[in-house]
Amino acid sequence: MTDPDIAAILDEIDSDQSANEDRGKVADYIPELATVNPAHFAMSVVLANGQQFSTGDASLPFSIQSVSKVFTLALALGRLGDRLWDRVGREPSGLAFNSILQLEHEQGIPRNPFVNAGAIVVTDAILAGHAPREMLGELLLFIRTAAGDDAIHINENVARSETETGHRNFALAHFMRAHGNLLNPPELTLGAYFHQCAVEMTTEQLALAGRFLMNAPDMPRLVSRERVRRINALMMTCGHYDGSGDFAFRVGLPGKSGVGGGILVIAPGRASIAVWSPGLNAQGNSKLGTEAVERLARRTGWSVFG
Repeated sequence: MTDPDIAAILDEIDSDQSANEDRGKVADYIPELATVNPAHFAMSVVLANGQQFSTGDASLPFSIQSVSKVFTLALALGRLGDRLWDRVGREPSGLAFNSILQLEHEQGIPRNPFVNAGAIVVTDAILAGHAPREMLGELLLFIRTAAGDDAIHINENVARSETETGHRNFALAHFMRAHGNLLNPPELTLGAYFHQCAVEMTTEQLALAGRFLMNAPDMPRLVSRERVRRINALMMTCGHYDGSGDFAFRVGLPGKSGVGGGILVIAPGRASIAVWSPGLNAQGNSKLGTEAVERLARRTGWSVFG
């Protein structure tokens, strides 16, 4: 496929999605996200040869929310290696991202690092021995290095909004603390966790930040090739919570969603893709974003399944 085809496909997707009236529902349980206009749509693609393509509101920043879990997982694996898996599993949950049911059944060990409980454990692991400000500085440095952009920042209003309404996450953290799987005080770990979810990026920045997961020549090499494969595997099986199987079936590529409406998708060796549409489906994943990536994958033939 020639490069101009990518640009044409993106413009076609943007045109069709702009006319789509069924856009899903924004994450109104976080007050700062409840005010986001569901009419926004953006998509960006960075190819393995470095070429970049975008359409829609690709220069408008949004809250990446749980997409941040990809970057904290990379940091945690770099710091703890396989010891991380003593505290968090690697299996799909089949339940909502903020469910406490499975966590209770498995005695405080989260099913995977992308459900909220698992991501809180990952943040707790990175935080060990560091002040939250240091940990967040390290995370921002990693993301900025991955994207090649020092302008990426944390939206303090979103972080405050999440802290004020994050009661279920506090419940998850206290439950894991009771089982000895949270090493820092819950308030400390969750303060860092809410701020990491409030990282704000454009689809252009997010697609660039995902390049280290492509395992392609001349792309940023921030973690080992082996860890890139493992992160991609977890994105494929767990990146969309109880919608992960459907996303894998429809798209055939590793992806990680966030309730801000963003999705980071990796076509190994080919491209890093970011899409944003604030309206969510019943599983908390971007409705139009999922449809857009599915169309892109079909038109390009990109799939890990051949």
